[in-house]
Amino acid sequence: MEYKNGKLQLPMITLCAMTSVLVDETVKAMEYSMRGIDFGDAVIITDKKPRKLPEGIRYAHIDELDGIDRFNYETVYNMGDYINTDFALLVHYDGFVVNPESWRDEFLDYDYIGSPWPLPPEGDETTYRDINGNICRVGNSVSIRSKKLMDVPNDVGIPWTPEKGWFNEDGFICCRNRHIFEAEGCRFAPLELAIYFGHENMIPEIEGKEIKPFVFHKWAGTNAGYPDFRKKHPLRKRLARIKGKAWNMVHKDKD
Repeated sequence: MEYKNGKLQLPMITLCAMTSVLVDETVKAMEYSMRGIDFGDAVIITDKKPRKLPEGIRYAHIDELDGIDRFNYETVYNMGDYINTDFALLVHYDGFVVNPESWRDEFLDYDYIGSPWPLPPEGDETTYRDINGNICRVGNSVSIRSKKLMDVPNDVGIPWTPEKGWFNEDGFICCRNRHIFEAEGCRFAPLELAIYFGHENMIPEIEGKEIKPFVFHKWAGTNAGYPDFRKKHPLRKRLARIKGKAWNMVHKDKD
C-alpha cells in the first residue's frame, strides 16, 4: 500500500464505467471514487461525451447501449479494449468506492473480486452455481477484474448464452463459465476477503462485524447512508419545483 501527497496510489488500476443512462450521475460516482485515490487511469465509456467531464476522467466512445443485454455483452467481450492497465475497477451510478481507507493489497491477488452474493433460496439448484452445481459466493458487477480475465472470452471464444433467459455479465463470468476462466489461470477471490472489498446484500457473514467496505452496490441495509447522486438530477429538481408551484396554487385560495 503506497501513498503520495496523502492519496492512495493504485497505478495498476483503471477506474471505469460503461453506460448510456444516468451518465452524469455515473461520472459523479467516478469522481467520488477518486477521493483519496490516484488511479492509473479513469475512463467513462459511453455514446456521447459528457458536458462537464472532470479533469482526470477521459471519454471513450461506444455505440449506444440500448438495453441491459447490450451492456452485459459489451462488458464481457469489449470492455477490456478500453483498459490499458493490469486491472479495471468497474463502477456504476449505484455502486462505487466509498471507503478508500479500506483498501487491501490482497484484492489484487485475484483476477476477480466483487461483493459477496447470498446463498441461493432453498430448492434453487441453478442460481449462483457453476456447471458442477457448486455455489459461487463472490461475483457482482461492481468489481476489480484483471486484464487477463477480460481477454479470456475473446481469446478462447466463449459463446454468449443466457441463464434462465437472462444475460448477467457477472454471473456469466463468475458462475456459468467460471471453469473456463479458471482453466485459463484466472483466480476468483474467496468470500473471506470479498466481505472487506464490497457489500451489496446484507449476508450473515458481515452482520455484526462493523466492516467498512471499500465499495458498495445498491443502497440496501447498511449501504443506505452512502451518496445517491440521482437526488441531484436537474430534471428531478425541475419537476419538484413545478410540483411545488402547483401545490401552492391549489392551496393559495384556501388560506
